[in-house]
Amino acid sequence: MNTAHRTSPGAMRFVALADMPATAWKNGGGLTRDLLAWPDADAWQLRVSVAEVARSGPFSAYPGVARWFSVLQGAGVVLHFEGGSQTLTPDSPPLHFDGADAPGCDLIVGPTLDLNLMARQDAGRAEMARAVAGRPWHSVAPLRAVFCLQAGVLQVAGQRPLAIPAHTLAFTERAQGEAWQLAGHPNAAWWLAFEPHPR
Repeated sequence: MNTAHRTSPGAMRFVALADMPATAWKNGGGLTRDLLAWPDADAWQLRVSVAEVARSGPFSAYPGVARWFSVLQGAGVVLHFEGGSQTLTPDSPPLHFDGADAPGCDLIVGPTLDLNLMARQDAGRAEMARAVAGRPWHSVAPLRAVFCLQAGVLQVAGQRPLAIPAHTLAFTERAQGEAWQLAGHPNAAWWLAFEPHPR
């Protein structure tokens, strides 16, 4: 698991984007910063990352992996799948697709900053959705997270409010179905969750 994080008294962990090392893509098209690789980096079942896409090019294929993709900043991208193309901008909801279906990616105008969630399909069920300020979010998944592009305040039912800095992932492995609610900038945060399959 990522070690570059700080922990709140309520077992909520914080990972700042600026604290994570950048890995350059082999094709030179961008950089990726991993925010979370669970349960560990070598045998992850869930991976959350932010990518800086500098130029157009194909995605890598990840057979057996479910993927979610959302544009955080920039004009956006056009993803070209075998069955058609999908235009994504910062106003679009996250796109869910099979990791084996590696699309081509064209930048609309200039570089983008993108949020990625990947989950191994045989390991569990994941979800990613845009957070709406003031609207409760419910999930039965034990691993729950929120990524804030701008600073916000997270209220977990039964706990004191937690301030989350901009460009930060807050997550816990101990969620018990409590309602989560975010106060702050609307359309500037994303909910993420992972429920492992029973073993």
